[in-house]
Amino acid sequence: MKPARISPLARVHRAAITLFLVILAGGVLAAPAQAAAYRYWGYFQLTNGAWAFAPTGPAQTVPKDGSVEGWRFAVADENSTRTPRATPTFDSLCASTQVKAGTKRVGLVIDYGRTADATDGATPPALRATCVAVPEKATGSDVLVAAGTTLRLNKGLTCALDGWPATGCGEEVKPVPAAAASPDTTVTIPAPTPSAAANPAGPTSGTSTDDGSSGSSWPVLGGLAAVVLVGGLGFAAWRRGRGTSED
Repeated sequence: MKPARISPLARVHRAAITLFLVILAGGVLAAPAQAAAYRYWGYFQLTNGAWAFAPTGPAQTVPKDGSVEGWRFAVADENSTRTPRATPTFDSLCASTQVKAGTKRVGLVIDYGRTADATDGATPPALRATCVAVPEKATGSDVLVAAGTTLRLNKGLTCALDGWPATGCGEEVKPVPAAAASPDTTVTIPAPTPSAAANPAGPTSGTSTDDGSSGSSWPVLGGLAAVVLVGGLGFAAWRRGRGTSED
């Protein structure tokens, strides 16, 4: 039996379909994986008038006199930059704060994020800024305590400041809601209430809690995700938000 002849037009159609499938397969294989995003507190310092990710955690950071510390709660990945939405100067925060010998003045901005960053659409507290006078050797964690901030920690990770958020700790967000991915807008802060005198800023154990919970996600976040997101600014901020119980 002679094989059926394939018309020239059919050959063209078959070739076109084959080419389309090859291009489609190549596009699928080449598509970049979506970066993992997390809901977390990031830790920053004001440097040359702009927020920069802290090179170390707050328990290891000893801010100098004239420094401004910043915290921001947000949903972000390694491609995101979610800094505090207000950028005050040291003078605007600390000009009226008294300081004694052996102490230093440090400005502090805490941005609790947007409703879009919350797990349940709750309204976060208003951004607040202040200035504290603390001992010269005080750390970033001591600055928080001196400002009357309560901390909730889990295995050294800063989970909540002043009870925000009420639950959760650095959990992965997938997919990221459009509202959470939307650009930030600048926030205007009221004049801060200055610290009247040096606060000795004692140990943080009395103002922080560790929920002690342990889950299978923590080894992944601490190890595997670090490899996947190495060099990523969002994850770097998540890691640098580690709290006072960090070694």
